[in-house]
Amino acid sequence: MSFLSNIFGRRSDRERVAPLYEAAVAAARDPLWYREGQVPDTIDGRFDMIAAVLALVLLRLEAEGDRARDDSVLLTERFIDDMDGNIRQLGTGDMLVGKRIGKMVGALGGRLAAFRAAIEEGGDFTHAVVRNIFHEKPPTEQAPTFVGGRLKALHDRLQSTSASEILAGKVPQP
Repeated sequence: MSFLSNIFGRRSDRERVAPLYEAAVAAARDPLWYREGQVPDTIDGRFDMIAAVLALVLLRLEAEGDRARDDSVLLTERFIDDMDGNIRQLGTGDMLVGKRIGKMVGALGGRLAAFRAAIEEGGDFTHAVVRNIFHEKPPTEQAPTFVGGRLKALHDRLQSTSASEILAGKVPQP
């Protein structure tokens, strides 16, 4: 195995978490986020929801400690692979792909931190949603409350779902 394979894992390792990643993306594409939650149904809005749902899944796996650490890394790598492919399909040149991926990973990290803080402060996701989903410009006062409430419900359902079920791709609906 090459040095880089040891660091990043082989693509076949990432396929192990494909059902989980696909389930997280499906949850993020639920039309309720965009209709009732008023998340913009745009490339950026869909990215925001994928990153939000994935952040909650990663936080749930984080609670498993070392047992799920490798799976969390593989899931993040799967996210990077998917975003890389999507960016390239949109026509982004090779010189800019790395920079865009870096920003996307940073956005995922920002959501992890914001949602971790929201959980530690009692589970109100509204402020984190205003900043990370609506970028300080919610379309209505109700939108962040709706989206924050659904993210909290998803968080709660993830907490009551076993890690083995989650890793098998059983991401509960909010």
